[in-house]
Amino acid sequence: MAGGKEPIEVKFRLFDGTDIGPNKYDPATTVTALKEFVLSRWPQDKDIVPKTLNDVKLINAGRILENNKTLGESRVLVGEVPGGVITMHVVVRPPQSDKSEKHLSNSPKQNRCGCTIL
Repeated sequence: MAGGKEPIEVKFRLFDGTDIGPNKYDPATTVTALKEFVLSRWPQDKDIVPKTLNDVKLINAGRILENNKTLGESRVLVGEVPGGVITMHVVVRPPQSDKSEKHLSNSPKQNRCGCTIL
């Protein structure tokens, strides 16, 4: 691949514990391209479906990845097994509430996101 670097194998773990992948990517692949891949492969049977790239955050080793960085720049080598699969967690921004719902501040809030820590 580019510059003689080995491809990086990545799988994406969704909020409910299901996975997309694993697939191999060139280290020069941008985080934006990874998000586009996740959106294109998003299971349609999920209750929460991201609408845009900005609705999706990718987390690797506790760090939110920046869109303009490459996969190679975003890697955290500490604790990574050589030749192993990197698991990136996918967090979806909850849908924005309508302005008309703001006056309902006395009603109890519903928790619409969930995290799975494995």
